[in-house]
Amino acid sequence: MKIAILSRGPKLYSTRRLVEAAEERGHEVRVIDALRCYMNINSVTPEIHYKGEVLTGFDAVIPRIGASVTFYGTAVLRQFEMMNVYPLNESVSISRSRDKLRSLQLLSRKGIGLPVTGFAHSPDDVDDLLKTVGGAPVVIKLLEGTQGVGVVLAETHSAASSVIQAFNGLKANILVQEFIKEAGGADIRCFVVGGKVIAAMKRQGKEGEFRSNLHQGGSASLIKISAAERATAVNAAKAMGLNVCGVDLLRSNHGPVVMEVNSSPGLEGIEGATGKNIAGMIIEFMEANANKTGNRARTKGRG
Repeated sequence: MKIAILSRGPKLYSTRRLVEAAEERGHEVRVIDALRCYMNINSVTPEIHYKGEVLTGFDAVIPRIGASVTFYGTAVLRQFEMMNVYPLNESVSISRSRDKLRSLQLLSRKGIGLPVTGFAHSPDDVDDLLKTVGGAPVVIKLLEGTQGVGVVLAETHSAASSVIQAFNGLKANILVQEFIKEAGGADIRCFVVGGKVIAAMKRQGKEGEFRSNLHQGGSASLIKISAAERATAVNAAKAMGLNVCGVDLLRSNHGPVVMEVNSSPGLEGIEGATGKNIAGMIIEFMEANANKTGNRARTKGRG
């Protein structure tokens, strides 16, 4: 196959591993910066231009679209879909996953376990907002934050009120969630490919840190997940319509709860913790699905 990888960082670990895995299996691979693409949108022959040339002949596209370029990146991916190129993850599914509020609403519609969550822009009654999620301590998140940035733990009612008022002053949309203390600053990243959890790792926050993101100094280790955790991860991926994703879970007293579904999960941490060739498994999935009749650019999921 001829495969395009939409990535702004050809030297990034995840991009390099996908290129290596595809080339090892005999495929032709090209890394393309989505922001350098420009498009001819028409009903007959939609085109993508890149640095002065027309991109043609691709069988599949792997989107590695950063959160900061979601709007333009998904527009480029939609153009590939219009050209009948098989997308590893579809543009509509990526857009769903990047909208934290929409993601939670879609997951809750399917009955998937979630932390108790409140959403607000400029709440007139902060006390009532905090009451809806069970009171302090609470986790307050900027809706547009990524990799643990814009996430605050407020341990008291007064601290929570102060943080919410500060975010109100910035005209920011926020999520207020119950704090899952029993998780102990750790979460579980389940890596889902084609409706199966192919690997899982525990991410532990550094001492005194409740966020477990590896970008925030957390550490990764191998972990065995329960049947309930496996089912929750698979159902979350299905609800979002994602073929490949990282589903982040917390172990709570009321069962596994989903914190986030990541449509462009990094490979370095999960490959290092598990020793598995995750990149190779992704390419194998593409080989099995890209050329199936009617399997290109078909929207999955609901909402």
